[in-house]
This record gives sequence, C-alpha cells and structure tokens, in this order.
Amino acid sequence: MTQAQALDVLKTGGNVFLTGEPGAGKTYVINEYIAWLEACGLTVAVTASTGIAATHIGGMTLHSWSGIGARDTLDRHALEQIVTKEKIVKRVKKTNVLVIDEISMLDGKLVDMLHVILRTIRQSTEAFGGIQIVFVGDFFQLPPVTRNGDMMRYAFESRAWQEARPLICYLTEQHRQEDEMLLGLLSSIRKNEVEDEHFTLLSEQTDIGFEQVEPTKLYTHNADVDAVNTAKLKELGGQVRRFSMSGKGNKYTQESLTKSCLSPAVLELCLDAMVMCTKNNFEAGYVNGTLGRVVDFAVIEGCPIIETLDGKRITMEPTNWSVAEDNKLIGEITQVPLRLAWAITVHKSQGMSLDAAEIDLSRAFVFGQGYVALSRVRTLTGLKVLGMSPTALRVDPKVVEVDARFHSESEQAEDTFNNMTAEEIVTMHQMFVKAGGGAYMAQVDQAVVAAGPKLRQESTYEATKKLLVDGHSVAQIAKARDMIESTIWAHLEKLQTDAELTEMMLAASKQEFTEWATAYEALQTAMDEVGTEKLKPIYEATGEAYDYTLIRLARLQYSLINGERF
Repeated sequence: MTQAQALDVLKTGGNVFLTGEPGAGKTYVINEYIAWLEACGLTVAVTASTGIAATHIGGMTLHSWSGIGARDTLDRHALEQIVTKEKIVKRVKKTNVLVIDEISMLDGKLVDMLHVILRTIRQSTEAFGGIQIVFVGDFFQLPPVTRNGDMMRYAFESRAWQEARPLICYLTEQHRQEDEMLLGLLSSIRKNEVEDEHFTLLSEQTDIGFEQVEPTKLYTHNADVDAVNTAKLKELGGQVRRFSMSGKGNKYTQESLTKSCLSPAVLELCLDAMVMCTKNNFEAGYVNGTLGRVVDFAVIEGCPIIETLDGKRITMEPTNWSVAEDNKLIGEITQVPLRLAWAITVHKSQGMSLDAAEIDLSRAFVFGQGYVALSRVRTLTGLKVLGMSPTALRVDPKVVEVDARFHSESEQAEDTFNNMTAEEIVTMHQMFVKAGGGAYMAQVDQAVVAAGPKLRQESTYEATKKLLVDGHSVAQIAKARDMIESTIWAHLEKLQTDAELTEMMLAASKQEFTEWATAYEALQTAMDEVGTEKLKPIYEATGEAYDYTLIRLARLQYSLINGERF
C-alpha cells in the first residue's frame, strides 16, 4: 500500500494498524494525518509505548495519557481511581483520534487495560470507547518488556485488538535503505529464512566505507555503551564543557521527559567529540540520528558547533522537549540536542536512521535486536559488525505468521478502496469529520477529486504495471517512481504471482543486459537443475557468474515460459 492510499484509509475514521518495514514512511503518514485532523478541527492525542518513542513523535507516553501510569494490573479500585480524575476524563472525552506509536513494545495486557478505561469514561460499548485508534509500528521491532515471571502478549493478541478489528495499512515502498544486498538480508530476517550466506555477508563487514567519521557503536547492554563513551571522551584530553538540562512545569512530567530524552541531563563535550543529534530540525539541517563531530564552540552562549558527514557546519542551540494539553504547557525540559555517539544501545537506536554504525550482537538476548540494529543503517558501506551470536538474527515465528496475515489483509483493504471512486472516498472523509464535530476543509482533499476517479487509489503494483506496458525497464520505473529497484522487482514478482505479468513487459529490462541471450541460456540450465524457489542456488549453479538482478529477470522469464507461479 502506498502512503497516499494509507492516508485515505485513515481519513475514513476506522481503526487502523499502520505498519511496514523501517524506512517505509510510517512517521511521514502519521504526521500528514495529524496535520489533516488539526486542519479539520478534530482532536488527536499522539502517544507512544515508551518515553523514547514519545520524544521522537513529540507526544507523551500512553501510560501518562491514559492514567495507567506504572500499573500493570487494573482492578476495580484502580479503575475507579483513574476514571474519577477530572484531567483524564476531560482529555479522553474530547479525543477523536488516539495514535499509539511503537505498538510492538506495548504488552497486550496494557492494550486491554486502555480499552476498559476508555469504554468506562466514554460510557460506550464500542472498542476503545468509540475513539479512532491508530496503532503504528512493526512487530519485527523490539517486543514488550515484562516484569520477571509475567507472560508477554503482543498487542495483536489482546482482546481489545480483536474487538477493534483494525484495517491493516501495510506500506510497501522503501525510502530509507539504498542497498539491495542489505534489503535482501532484512527481508530474509523478516521471513525467518536466514541462511549461512547471510552470516557470511555480515562477517565480511569489517570496515566502514565512509571517511572522516567515526561510526556509532551499537550494543545490547547499557554497561558497554557507558564504558565506551566515557573512555573515548577521556582519550581526547581536551577541555570539557558541560551543558546542564533545565526544566519548568510539572515536576513529574519533567522527570519523565528527562528519563526518556536521548540527550543526557549533563552533556559533557570537548573538541573532536563524536556526537549524534537527538531531535529533528529540518530547517537547521539535522535529524534524529545525524552524526557529526564537535569542531568549535560559538562565542555567544558557547553552543557546540558540529560538522556533519557531508561537511556542513551547524551551531547546535538548546531545544525543548515538552508535553502540552489544550495548548497549555504541562512540563518542559531544555537541552542541547546532542549525545556522545561513540556508542548507544540497540534499544535507544530504535526509530533512528544512522549514517554509519558498528554493531555488536554477540550478547543479543531478545527477538528483534539483530533486526533493529541492522535496519538502522542505509547501506552495508555504513556497517561494521563487531560480534554476532548464532541467535542474533532470530525473529519470533509468531510474528512471521501474523505478518503474512497482515500483508493479506492490507491487500484486501487496498482492493476495496481501489474499487471506490475518489468522490466516494471524500464523502467518507466528510462524514468522519462531521461525526467528530469538526469542520471539513474542502481544499484539503481537492487534489483527490481533481485527479479523477481512482487515480490516487491506484495500487502501487498497477502503477508499475502501467509503466511496464508502456515499455519501461525496471531501472527506469524505479527512477520515475522514486523507489529503489528491489521494490520494483518485488512488484514484478507479485504481478507474476497474480498472473498479470507477460513476457512483453520484460522486454525493456532485457535490452539493458547486452549479454542477455547467452546469460539466459546458462541460467535456464541452472534453473532446470536447482529450480526457481530461491535465488542463491541459481547463483551458485552458474559459478557466481551473474548478479542477482539478472537472475531475478531470468527467473521471471523462465517462470512465464514454464507456466510457474511464485
């Protein structure tokens, strides 16, 4: 599903699970949806399962928003305490839409507790009291953390999730990773199909390909991170400058923000220190995860000046992390948005895009840690592997199974919306806004209607198919659609599975390989021998003479000739 299609689904007001691989654009879609809701006068609460995730999206933790706090059970007395708090009641009753980010880290028990609280306050038998719930995340990311002895349940295993019956919006476009081999590795991890060659590939990542930058080290344990950063700062031997965090407003909120903020309460820096930006500031030219090195300190106020990978110098002025309700400040902390970046935990790296990283997975201990760590970088050029345990790339088989179901349900939702006209979809948007007491902004969706029936709702596969029919190659389509080539190859394979691909559609791609005729003859012989289920056996059967792009093309041709389906 494309980002535009997901937005159209969200605007209908139904409960939604917005998911997709890292880099698919989940945060972008949510930010666009929030802006639309606010323009229409609807109230949206933006929350996350953890404090770290909350700082990424400028929201608050779900525990704080709902009044659950530190509770892990909800008996009658606890429920009464929550639903009689005026502040909690007021915020819940006025909320039209509740966004919950990083849903993978929220235990199913807490989802059920939230369900009960919202139904009780709003005196409604509907799921979550009738509030539109938007779950955001990827269950291949880090799982919920439970107390010793407690059984963990994923959010999708909760009774509340079943009652909410969220529509699945599975984003399939890729906007972060640029490396085909890395994408292939991450895809194999998600399918629980990690093989020896994947460990071999990672064992070969012994150097960072970027110059003039020291990559961030990712560890699975805090002790390793603290030791590395402290030692590295001491090694520099320069004059240390200290930047202390300040705060105002509610003390509890300040403490919560301080605990979850990626910048420390006391930031110690000196010249040549390796640092990482901890917040997004697009105007200033940095995002959460941007790496740099301290090259100077400003004369006025002594703010650190960093130089990023691309040579840009940025004066890092203090910024705010805050929590507000009804445009009224509840609590706020102020700090320079930096942290020492020689090392960071895998847990705190979730949600970041790193330019370069050295990853130690020798002590990985939970499902998803290896996947989260590896998916932080954009290319293998920016990756060095320090250690790897045999189980580091494990993902939960339960998640693999449900992910296949999510894919299928997303395609069903996409088909449903494809069969609707733009006017019908806009009418649904209008009804949702009106029911929530908002004022529909006609100009917000004018582009949808002006585009004509079903233009914006066209599936990503159909868009690729049209370009194929028009005589474009995979490389040309990737450029035209601003996608990476592996995404377009996946589209072709899906079209082949659905019996919508023809040999003629492959013609332009074949022309880009001058050796196509002789190569296909050799690859055909290999596929006769080893089959077409996996690419690696074909690669090995030809003596590793052809790259995987050519093999994918040959496999499509072979399957069409022989009437096979993937």
